[in-house]
Amino acid sequence: MQVIEEGLLSLCMIVKNEEKWLPRCLESVKGVVDEIIIVDTGSTDRTKEIAQEYGAAVHDFEWNDSFADARNYGLEQARGEWILWLDADEEVDAEGREHLRDVLSQQECFFGRIKVVNYYGTFPVSYDRSHIMNQYRLFRNDPQLRFAGAIHEQLDVEALDLPRNSVFVLPVTLHHYGYLEETVAEKGKKERNLRLLEKALEAENHDPWLDYHYASELYRSEKLAEAFERVNVSIASFLKSRRKPPSLFYKLKYSILMALGSYEGGWPGIELAIKLYPDYVDLHFYKGVILMSMQKFTEAIEAFEYCLTLDEDHPSYLTMVGTGSFLTWYYIGSCYELMENLPKAEQAYRKSLELSDTMEQAREALQKLGVSESAPEN
Repeated sequence: MQVIEEGLLSLCMIVKNEEKWLPRCLESVKGVVDEIIIVDTGSTDRTKEIAQEYGAAVHDFEWNDSFADARNYGLEQARGEWILWLDADEEVDAEGREHLRDVLSQQECFFGRIKVVNYYGTFPVSYDRSHIMNQYRLFRNDPQLRFAGAIHEQLDVEALDLPRNSVFVLPVTLHHYGYLEETVAEKGKKERNLRLLEKALEAENHDPWLDYHYASELYRSEKLAEAFERVNVSIASFLKSRRKPPSLFYKLKYSILMALGSYEGGWPGIELAIKLYPDYVDLHFYKGVILMSMQKFTEAIEAFEYCLTLDEDHPSYLTMVGTGSFLTWYYIGSCYELMENLPKAEQAYRKSLELSDTMEQAREALQKLGVSESAPEN
């Protein structure tokens, strides 16, 4: 029988062949968590030895194609009153990491939410090349609360009747490196995930979230036409059951359209998505790109300027860093350049670079205009 001890914080992880990433992850929570539960699903490298060096309790689990089963096995071993769950390719930011323990003093809350920064592209990482989202990464150790889903597993919160104020927001940032190109290639994530999702989709009346996740994997595998078809299936499934499709579905749909170059295919549908999520900066950004591609430059600038009034670090959405700042200023500059208003184009490009010195497109645009990157003298 599982014994839960008050005042303890347990870290629960599932791993396989993570010797490259695991030390960084465990070092980031050293001295913050009270126990480390590692579920190993078949490592052949030094993963288990590294975990033990950090004082972890390592439990072997025979892989059965279910991430939820592996995570739940780890939960059964945890003694902590609260549980933090991480993946090996994640790292808790040093600034504020001690606030993870703040959940231990919460009497009414059931979940702890932290900011997750998902990097894309290649090393070295940059915050300007990331998507950010607040996620529930801490929760009370309750035998009724378990993960569900063979892949892209999620906590089955419907199993508990929780009050609306059951979430505690912590000033903690988590860095996730799992979507970097070399990480995805090293782990063969695309092939594995597609295989597991295809298996799960064979079930009748499957959760439309599976269609969304399958579309996401197809998108990352650059199978864009298939991805677009599948994400529309996921949206239609929600609408058919008279449920509001999650904002993530629309973000993916218009990301795919942008990648396909099918800008006019997003009009006027993007307006309907915005009606559902009027404060989602990414959707307004896509609207601006669509209008720009249709040569409606004045309307596009209006859409982009509205982006600048919205929060790109919104607690409810997955947002691309820059859609409410440097990326938007670059596109405003592009619109003005296409309108042959070069002074305003230059001003916007400079604003983009001022907000992000990694914005190479803005730097190249200034060079194309034949002006110096440095700010002009008054």
